[in-house]
Amino acid sequence: MDRLRDFLNALKQQALAAGNFLGLLHVLIGRRILAPDDTPLSAGISWRELAGLLKQVRWDKEAVRELGLDPASLPPRDRHKYWYTAIGQSSVGSDKAARAGDELAKRLAKLGYKVGPRPRG
Repeated sequence: MDRLRDFLNALKQQALAAGNFLGLLHVLIGRRILAPDDTPLSAGISWRELAGLLKQVRWDKEAVRELGLDPASLPPRDRHKYWYTAIGQSSVGSDKAARAGDELAKRLAKLGYKVGPRPRG
């Protein structure tokens, strides 16, 4: 989980997921991610784990606007619940999310990360 937290921090610092928060959610929840040295970072994580990671790395809460959500409509005091609710309302399993995930995977590939294909189903 530390490697995934470091990965998220790097994405945040380099603004690699800027404008593609839905794609980031899709990739983290449903795809396998390998570091440039082929070290596994994730094989997909639960909404609950992702909410915890977003809280830990202090992801900008305004990112939910990209999902069509108003930050004021989400639980203001409990960041874990905030992110969990946002993920639940994001349609992370939609075809739109999968396309956004594909776009993020292309950005990450330029840095050497390998992101698996979208889940079948």
